Amino acid sequence: MSFWDEKTETMKPGALEKLQLKRLKQVVSYCYSNVSFYREKFRQAGIKPSDIKRLDDVEKIPYTTKRDLRDNYPFGMVAVPCSRINRIHASSGTTGKPTVVVYTRKDLDVWADLMARELYMSGVRKKDTVQLIYNYAFFTGGFGFQQGAEKIGAAVIPAGVGNTRKQIQVMKDFNVSMFSSTPSYALHLAEVMDELNIKSGDLKLRVGVFGAEPWSEPMRKRIEKSFGIDAFDNYGLSEMCGPGVCMECGEKDGMHVWGDHFLPEIVDPESGERADGGELVLTTLTKEALPLLRYRTGDLTSFLDGVCSCGRTHRRIGRIKGRVDDMLIIRGVNVFPSHVEEIIMSFPEIGDSYQVIVSREGQMDSLGVRIEVTPEIFTGSEVQLRDLRERLGRELCSGLDVSVDVELVEPFTLERSAGKAQRVVDLRKE
Repeated sequence: MSFWDEKTETMKPGALEKLQLKRLKQVVSYCYSNVSFYREKFRQAGIKPSDIKRLDDVEKIPYTTKRDLRDNYPFGMVAVPCSRINRIHASSGTTGKPTVVVYTRKDLDVWADLMARELYMSGVRKKDTVQLIYNYAFFTGGFGFQQGAEKIGAAVIPAGVGNTRKQIQVMKDFNVSMFSSTPSYALHLAEVMDELNIKSGDLKLRVGVFGAEPWSEPMRKRIEKSFGIDAFDNYGLSEMCGPGVCMECGEKDGMHVWGDHFLPEIVDPESGERADGGELVLTTLTKEALPLLRYRTGDLTSFLDGVCSCGRTHRRIGRIKGRVDDMLIIRGVNVFPSHVEEIIMSFPEIGDSYQVIVSREGQMDSLGVRIEVTPEIFTGSEVQLRDLRERLGRELCSGLDVSVDVELVEPFTLERSAGKAQRVVDLRKE
């Protein structure tokens, strides 16, 4: 069975917009009828479902935010009776009440279909063995990938997180051909492979799909070289379904947002007005249990113009640059950690881990980076280290428009994580 849904994925733009409008009207009426939160939102905005006549009318609808989900914890925004809920996921709630996401049986089936669509697009087939290196607790990632891979018919290893040496042994022993993790953990896997003297040619890997944190093109190149694979960018968020919102095709020129299930917008994070680049806003078009209208994701990206040469017509977005609340303002300059990574990862002498250090000197904020170098450079001459530090400082200053203090440290000095890497250390909060 092929999971290349050509009819849907290559719909003419007019036909796709017609489908989106039909589903948008349906979900707006559905939310109004089944979720008191949205009835009150509509009342306050002075609108009714019948006011949504064109796709652009979505702008009449007030935004939904993560705070709304927390304020309505646990089931205040659920549109179905509890007896119809088949799955519950939730965030950790470390900064307050967790955000709860729920699924009906149909929601889970749609999610599996979307993940099968994405994995098939990356090259996963029934013959493959797929290793999933994600937390299998409340986090949605591992479950989404597992459902999609199993729908294709591939063999799935739900490896979980941690025990890096064992992960590599599993890859080797079970002839794993595809794996998925955070990109930062993939680089850590590559480091441990070097320690074990295991080469990419010793493994059967072909494909890797990575997400859950922003990553740069230079990091992609490192991952592909380390494992001898094609590495694909994937994006999703629990509030929509988990992974499965959009992904790169073989062209690796932006991620296709699946417009038959999600209506994307991009707005200015401050004004909320539509913009070419800014915060991604998503409306679910087919969710039953937790439909969301104009949900502000907090993730920063931009739409890409033109038609993708792969033939798919669903709109593409560029790499996620970071989150609205990740942006650092250093002496009046906006700095994103992802831009720092893009610059430093272009230096071959740099290792696979770094930290961005933000501190305060008097009344002024300052920016520094703590970067691991390769063993060859660290054990080389002081002249080499000084030259590298100076070149990095110049490139960072030129690329970021702010001076950066560069500290080079020994390989394997910085802490690794099996989940999302903690790249920013803000000493101003201590």
